[in-house]
Amino acid sequence: MKTYVIGLDYGSDSVRAVLIDTQNGAELASEVFWYPRWKEQQYCNPGINQFRQHPLDHIEGLEYTITSVISQSEVAPESVASICIDTTGSSPIPLNKEGKPLALVDGFKDNPNALMILWKDHTAVKEANEINQLAKSWNGEDYTKYEGGIYSSEWFWAKILHIARQDKAVKEAAHTWMEHCDYMTYLLADNPDLKTFKRSRCAAGHKAMWHKSWNGLPAEEFLSQLDPYLAELRGNLYDETYTSDEIAGHLNEEWAKKLGLTTKTVIAVGTFDAHSGAVGAKVDKHALVRVMGTSTCDIMVADEAVIGAKCVKGICGQVDGSVIPGMIGLEAGQSAFGDVLAWFKSVLDWPINNLVMTSSILNEDQKSQLKEEIEANFIRTLASQAEKIPLEEAVPIALDWVNGRRTPDANQELKAAFTGVSLGTKAPHIFKALVNAICFGSKMIVDRFEDEGVKIDTVIGIGGVARKSPFIMQTLANVLNMPIKVAESDQAPALGAAIYAAVAAGVYSDVVEASKVMGSDFEAEYFPQANQVKIYEDFMEDYKALGEFVETSIKSKTYEFQV
Repeated sequence: MKTYVIGLDYGSDSVRAVLIDTQNGAELASEVFWYPRWKEQQYCNPGINQFRQHPLDHIEGLEYTITSVISQSEVAPESVASICIDTTGSSPIPLNKEGKPLALVDGFKDNPNALMILWKDHTAVKEANEINQLAKSWNGEDYTKYEGGIYSSEWFWAKILHIARQDKAVKEAAHTWMEHCDYMTYLLADNPDLKTFKRSRCAAGHKAMWHKSWNGLPAEEFLSQLDPYLAELRGNLYDETYTSDEIAGHLNEEWAKKLGLTTKTVIAVGTFDAHSGAVGAKVDKHALVRVMGTSTCDIMVADEAVIGAKCVKGICGQVDGSVIPGMIGLEAGQSAFGDVLAWFKSVLDWPINNLVMTSSILNEDQKSQLKEEIEANFIRTLASQAEKIPLEEAVPIALDWVNGRRTPDANQELKAAFTGVSLGTKAPHIFKALVNAICFGSKMIVDRFEDEGVKIDTVIGIGGVARKSPFIMQTLANVLNMPIKVAESDQAPALGAAIYAAVAAGVYSDVVEASKVMGSDFEAEYFPQANQVKIYEDFMEDYKALGEFVETSIKSKTYEFQV
């Protein structure tokens, strides 16, 4: 019997499932589910960087997408050998003693603090600063050293500490917390024991300061100085972690019935989307894989003998086995990439939504058709006009920090800025400035890796931006001054999850072997244009100067008012 595997990829806006033939990596079926509550921005407050998601969005999406790909493909249920789940992160969820998310418990169902704290939620800046200060001053192990030396407000402990201080009821009801990738895996697997359930090495190492050299998570003595609750919580978390080529369990009876599968289906240990995406794109040594969506995650792998005890400064962690078991996974990224352009679009959308779409001159059908036409052409037209602007023409210099800075040197308090705006500056000029900015931010990451002795020979782009925006990819090739290959697969993270699933099920002996057979080919390659590289080098210096000025001279202020 032929065997198939399912990769389930949870992004910021939707979840997608792919059913993959293990013999050749062919995609037999795929399905996408858009989170309905998130689409309405329920439980979110962008003004204070609060972004929460309800677990029901994810649970409903799991059932819908998997049953859909099984129905589409008409494969026999017993031929589905394994499922692996990847998610965004760090996105922790509070659970009660029965392993149930608090958001599904009476009394907490509409409490934002009881929901999943999405990766892009930056309400824990103060707590992250405290963690960094203590790690450098407590005269013990610096638990941030394998996290790039700076702990981020986007990550596990900072978010939990913030919620514990803000919401006593959630703090007292939360027996444990799980990363999103761990919880979705736990939901499917047949091991209900919270203590022995296999947690993700990828999530724990990159976001929770787990490391084998200090026997797991940070010591209680360290955590208790932040808050006694964290020390108590540590005992309800985990000691060991596992790579995603390992088995977390088998599909439990409840979900086997819901999905139309059997309890023989293996459930692999969960992981993060960027890391599985790198596997789906056939990552190898000296290759930087850029997962380009609302934000970016930049992933590399290196032999432990090459990295040794060296700590790469200012990145998002170096973790044994987080990408390919037996190799060190290195992660960096930008807190906003596609989100930078989405923000600008939302600014330009304001008069359309508030004047055109409220006009009494147009009927409802005309408004609907006009809105569809605008949506279809908005970014494409901006990009086309921006591309026509000669490099010699005055274009503002912008910073890409609309959601803070992830790498290098995480600082979520930073804000974006423009300089060089004049009466001649029009929307395409600003759009071009923002495209340049996200590419300059990418260059800062590449430079940091190389400054730290991590060699980069190849850049691989995956995700919607990489496949759909030649303008951005060509600009990126010019700014980085190196070729960029684009992965063919629309679903590289889901494909990577499927590759992990195939190894966990025993179809392949290791991830490298499986990825060579099942991984994505490449559909395009962009090369630097020699006549533009030098001009972008000069612009890059302006970007650095503006960044240094904003970071050192302009402090972000948060005003709190008491009524």
